[in-house]
Amino acid sequence: MSLRTCAAILCCVASPALAACPPNPDIAEDIDRLLDAVQAADDAEAARRIASEMWTFWAKAPDDRAQQLLDDGMARRAAFDLAGAVAAFDGLIAYCPDYAEGYNQRAFANFIREDYAAALPDLERAITLRPRHVAAIAGKGLTLIRMGRIREGQDTIRAALAFNPWLSERQYLLLEPKGIDL
Repeated sequence: MSLRTCAAILCCVASPALAACPPNPDIAEDIDRLLDAVQAADDAEAARRIASEMWTFWAKAPDDRAQQLLDDGMARRAAFDLAGAVAAFDGLIAYCPDYAEGYNQRAFANFIREDYAAALPDLERAITLRPRHVAAIAGKGLTLIRMGRIREGQDTIRAALAFNPWLSERQYLLLEPKGIDL
C-alpha cells in the first residue's frame, strides 16, 4: 500500500474525530415568534405548549453527530446515569463549543447531582450563546437559589419571566432571603 493510500485511509477514518462542528442552526425568528406567543398566551396550559415548542429549536443540534451526543446525554440523564450524561455533554461541548444546549443540558445534569458550582458556569455560557434561552435563565435562577444566593436567583428568575410570564419558577419569588424583609 502506498503512502498516499495510507494517508487517504487515515484521513477518512479520522475525519469524524477531526471534523469541525458546523454553525448552529439559525433559530432566532422561530424563538422570537414563540416568545411573542407565550407572552400573549391566555393561560398556563397554552403557555406550556408554546414553551414546549421552544425545545424543538433549542434541542436541534448543528449536525447528526452533535444530535447523537445530545440525545445520548439526555437519555442517560433521564435514566439517572448522571455521570454518563455529563460525559456525553462533555463530548458534545468539545465537538460544538458554540452550541448552547450542550452547556444547558450539562448544567441540568449537574443541578440534579446537586453540583451547583459546576452548573452555574455552564448556564452562564448557555445564556451568553443564546441570550433568550428562557430555560437556561430560569435554571440559573434556581441554581443561584440552591447556592443560597436567593436575591440574585430571584432577580434572574424575574429576567426569565420577562420572556415567559407563565414559568412555574415564579413561585421562587415568594422565598424570603435570610435577614431581608420582602
